[in-house]
Amino acid sequence: MNISLYRMTPADRDETIEWITRQYSFDRNEVTWWVDHLHFNWPMSVKAIDVNGQTVGLLNMSDYRINEETEAIVREKPAMLKQLNSLKYIAVFSFIVAESYRHTPLNHQMIMEIWNELEQHYDFVFVPVMHSLKTHQYWQRRGAVEFFRDKMSVYYLIPLRSNTLLRSLLPQQ
Repeated sequence: MNISLYRMTPADRDETIEWITRQYSFDRNEVTWWVDHLHFNWPMSVKAIDVNGQTVGLLNMSDYRINEETEAIVREKPAMLKQLNSLKYIAVFSFIVAESYRHTPLNHQMIMEIWNELEQHYDFVFVPVMHSLKTHQYWQRRGAVEFFRDKMSVYYLIPLRSNTLLRSLLPQQ
């Protein structure tokens, strides 16, 4: 597999909007608002390009807060939210791989492109996954632990550092 990985920049905005809109059949205006207002962390986002110069994958990271993803946690688990927000985390906003590259090592290569930086700078990765998506098992294999769910999504976190507070918030395995 001859793929090159690049860190993304704000110049990737329009392509990101197109990919998210097409992949999830979301409203383009809503996706545009998300990309423009939900604190994309472009330097931690990864773009995969094939030998023909075509984008074949996007891993978009964001610095948005958990309560920006689900307001239900504010009502149902405010103490947990306060504790989680006291830690340093980054969110997986979207992770899309072209159909022809699914079930290949590409998704692993993309996440590994930033893994060392994640471990160095963050306590955990926040991973919201809509109930309808098939990626729940993928994230669980990566070490994701469910910490909340609402009618729209399941919310996972991937612990990156040994942290007593974080361990106390997670269900015992």
